[in-house]
Amino acid sequence: MKEVFEFIKECGTYYLATVEDGQPRNRPFGTINIFEDRLYIQTGKSKEVSKQIQKNPRVELCCFNGKQWLRLSGELVRDDRVEPKKDMLEHYPQLKSMYSADDENTEVLYFKNATATISSFTDAPKVIKF
Repeated sequence: MKEVFEFIKECGTYYLATVEDGQPRNRPFGTINIFEDRLYIQTGKSKEVSKQIQKNPRVELCCFNGKQWLRLSGELVRDDRVEPKKDMLEHYPQLKSMYSADDENTEVLYFKNATATISSFTDAPKVIKF
C-alpha cells in the first residue's frame, strides 16, 4: 500500500471515477493519506461525488507520472471519526480554509478490497492488493 500511496502522491493529481445513474463520472482529486494502515482520500459530504460514493462505493482512480500509470480500484468506506479528518487536514493545511475536522461536511474515506495496477508501455504490469 505504501508504494501505491507514494506513486499517487508523486503524481499530485489523480482522477477519481464514480457512477451516477449508470453514467461514469470522473474528476480530479489531490488528497491522499495513510492513517492507521489505511489509504484515505478526502472530499465534502455536500458534493455530488460524496453522494455517488455513498450510493455505490465502488470507485477507480487513475494517475500518470510521465512514465507509468496507476489504476486503483476498490470500495471507499466513510470514516466519521475526527482523528483521520485531523490527520488529513494536517497533511493538507491549505484545505483548512474550506474544511474542519469537526464540521458536518468534511469527509474522509478509506479504500477497502483494493487492487492497484502499475503499468507502462515497456514493463509488465505490477499488481498490488490491500
